[in-house]
Amino acid sequence: MIKDAQYWSKWFWGSFFADWLARVQDDQGGVFDALDVEGKPDTTSGKTLLSQARTLFTLSHVALLSGDQGLVEIARKQAKFLDNFRKSPGLYRCKVNRNGSLTGNSGDEVARSYDQTFVILGLVTWNKVSPSIEVSTLINECWKALKTDLTDPASGLLLNDESGINTDPAQNPHMHLYEACLQAFRMTQDAMWLTYAADLRKVGLRYFMDESSGSITEFLTSDLEPLEGAAGQRREVGHQCEWAWLLLEEADLAKDTSLISAAERLIAFADKHGFAQDGDLKGAVFDAVSTSGLTVEDRFLLWPQTEAIKILSTLHKAGEPFAGDRAQRLLCLVFVRWFANRPYFCNQLDIGGNSLWDETLTRLMYHLVLALSEGSKAGLWPDVPAKILD
Repeated sequence: MIKDAQYWSKWFWGSFFADWLARVQDDQGGVFDALDVEGKPDTTSGKTLLSQARTLFTLSHVALLSGDQGLVEIARKQAKFLDNFRKSPGLYRCKVNRNGSLTGNSGDEVARSYDQTFVILGLVTWNKVSPSIEVSTLINECWKALKTDLTDPASGLLLNDESGINTDPAQNPHMHLYEACLQAFRMTQDAMWLTYAADLRKVGLRYFMDESSGSITEFLTSDLEPLEGAAGQRREVGHQCEWAWLLLEEADLAKDTSLISAAERLIAFADKHGFAQDGDLKGAVFDAVSTSGLTVEDRFLLWPQTEAIKILSTLHKAGEPFAGDRAQRLLCLVFVRWFANRPYFCNQLDIGGNSLWDETLTRLMYHLVLALSEGSKAGLWPDVPAKILD
């Protein structure tokens, strides 16, 4: 049997996803944050908001695509477990114990803007699956908290947390809140969310777009200047792909072709510098490069591969030659290298294809299902089937 992209997509939805979901669910509520190299959870570990909120999105997203009622009920339980993180209207602590109780550690009580963006993403998608006034209220409260407690009024940039001290502002929460707003528009068709998305995009590009190289920088100093030296020149390739995908998504949803040029610059930068040109991982996305194109981290996290698949799928839909073939080859590479001979998948490989990080991180399923669903939307492999759970 030829194990092409069609095969791997059918395998993922036909057996892998349901098996992973059964293993990662916890009878004490929510999901385990990770499985070890043997596919077993750490039952002594707590649970992070990031993993739980992303999982709510993942379950809701797949439930919408498939219509599988079993997934709807699991998503309902996941949404309920998220309540354990809520510490005040709109603000969510970053970690709880396995059963949802408070850890007692002050660091776990922090509300981080990065995590909160996935609360929005998860809740707006869940509210499409199972609409309720209660969830709509939670969405509005979280948005209000992000714009008041977690936004610097002077710059409009998101703060890292509610402490008000914004050391090294990061592009990442802006990108994911931008993503959440675009998803909210898809789910509701409320134009307000497109306005919110446009505002975030403008702030994000204003501060983080490096016009000289056509790339997105990761962090700024507290004075909103680029970091000095190599740190300021470091670029994560996956984020170039992710921003480009979002810009093209907004261009499509808002019918605004002016956004395409910025996306094209990011794609050009990633395409020129970010993909391995030879070796066992030819075609895979490096973790990080410099603005001059030097490979500064010749390692391969799983999530950047999925972001490349998403943007290549989008380019294929737009008629870009060879983009579809590249997306299919990269999907096959992911399953052969990151999945093969493992209970589930690992997180990071070295240049020779050896595992550097064996854990199966639950939060990565959000990346994987989006890559697979974007490829199916582009007609590159089969759609999500109507029945996923037995």
